[in-house]
Amino acid sequence: MATIRKLRGRWQAQVRRRGMKPRAKSFDSKSEAERWARELETQVDRFGAAPDTKVLETTTLGDLMRRYQSEVTPKKRGYVQEGQRIDVLFRHELSHRTLIGLSASDLAGYRDERLAIAAPSTVLRELAIVSHVLEVAMKDWGYPLARNPAKAIRRPQVNDARSRRLQNDEEARLLSACDAGRTPCLKALIIVASESGMRRGELLGLRWGDVAFDRRIASLSLTKNGSARQVPLTGRAVEALQSLKSAEPEAVINDHVFPISAGALEQAWRRLCLRAGVTDLRFHDLRREAVSRLFEKGLNVIEVSEISGHRELKMLKRYTRLNPADLVARLG
Repeated sequence: MATIRKLRGRWQAQVRRRGMKPRAKSFDSKSEAERWARELETQVDRFGAAPDTKVLETTTLGDLMRRYQSEVTPKKRGYVQEGQRIDVLFRHELSHRTLIGLSASDLAGYRDERLAIAAPSTVLRELAIVSHVLEVAMKDWGYPLARNPAKAIRRPQVNDARSRRLQNDEEARLLSACDAGRTPCLKALIIVASESGMRRGELLGLRWGDVAFDRRIASLSLTKNGSARQVPLTGRAVEALQSLKSAEPEAVINDHVFPISAGALEQAWRRLCLRAGVTDLRFHDLRREAVSRLFEKGLNVIEVSEISGHRELKMLKRYTRLNPADLVARLG
């Protein structure tokens, strides 16, 4: 049992256990002293010894994140986005907290502060980074943390499910508005996206060598879930790709089917929707449109998941919004 006493204006915690050297540390408040003693006793009970906590007293969360950003983040496909989120964390005072003083209440306070200005999904991703940073520090870097405080807090509830599909003549208006734009490949990109269900990153990473026109197959070697897949192409998608290849020789020189960056596509899409008079439509909604069309053509769950790359029925269902009128017609 730890001994907590007030000594020369500060609170001292002392932990004595058989077989180990007594440990003592002074704090400004009694609650901090009690927390340190509890954590030390927990580690002794778990590991049979008291680890050297000096490294926890001198290392900040920012120190860990800096090492993580240098060693772990570059190995991820989404390293750019994760690096940007870590930069946001760097700018917050939370990054200056030492590991010995980092608590669940600190992270809960960060969560609540960020939720006032950022979307729940954004805050959830930032907390996930903090949690993984601490896990890597404990398991791979040898930091003697008693627990991961990020796992002890309530995570933000994310409710960002969308049901938006192309309506009435919206597709025709979008394709027509492409002619007035400055992105030659945009029309073909929209057609292939709404016909194949490929993700934005998969489309922008597609190369002409990946497209087998004779077999009407697009081969994806690197996807979001890490597994390769082959996507069958509709006749309309193949026609759009062939037209693009013959009309845009520079696209073939660049090797990429759609030579445009994600940022440039986002801007081009925004301008396109304004010209076409289409509101509340995201480029990613075209994936939902494609998945829904596949089901409406009569394909089963296994067939659609093979095309779309969804591994879980729950996620596949999220991306499906069937037309009730079509269901009535199929019922007879």
